[in-house]
Amino acid sequence: MAPVALILFALNIILSLMAFYNERMYSEFMLHPYSVARGQKLWTVITSGFIHRDWSHLLFNMLSFYFFAFQLEAILGHWQFALLYMASLILSDLPTVGKHKDDYWYHSLGASGAISAVVFSYILFNPLTKMIIFPLPIPIPALLYGVVYLVYCAYASKQSRDSINHDAHFFGAISGIMITILLYHEVVPLFLRQLGL
Repeated sequence: MAPVALILFALNIILSLMAFYNERMYSEFMLHPYSVARGQKLWTVITSGFIHRDWSHLLFNMLSFYFFAFQLEAILGHWQFALLYMASLILSDLPTVGKHKDDYWYHSLGASGAISAVVFSYILFNPLTKMIIFPLPIPIPALLYGVVYLVYCAYASKQSRDSINHDAHFFGAISGIMITILLYHEVVPLFLRQLGL
């Protein structure tokens, strides 16, 4: 039912595991905005989205992918899901390239931008489904989850107190919303109807 999601799921796991044990591959696949901004290592805009920092990073992202991607592909369609995922993967990294184009030591990796796009596309179709903000075990409507997520990402990006690329999360989510609306115009009235508007 969801062959594209299955392939992407497998690629993320296989390539991440390979990179865990191959320093050269790990280095070559990571996004390096300084190089990309100068026309070098352009492929890392894509390859960085298929490797992860460590086991916990991989597990968290793949759990999120598993919960939403397979259902979303069944709703959206196969090539539409592939386009959403790959386009969002790239679009979520472009602001990072612009922001860190002069920071030689900055690197980024992980599928979080594309997965944020998948989650927010799913929210458009199911705004009232219950979701949990980790680590709080309190289910809240998906729409509220989305608002809190975006606000947090914007705040955390400005604070820059950790090694997480919050910009990729934020712009991945925005990309997911925009691309879903472009591919499936009917999602807007569907979204509004579910909210009783």
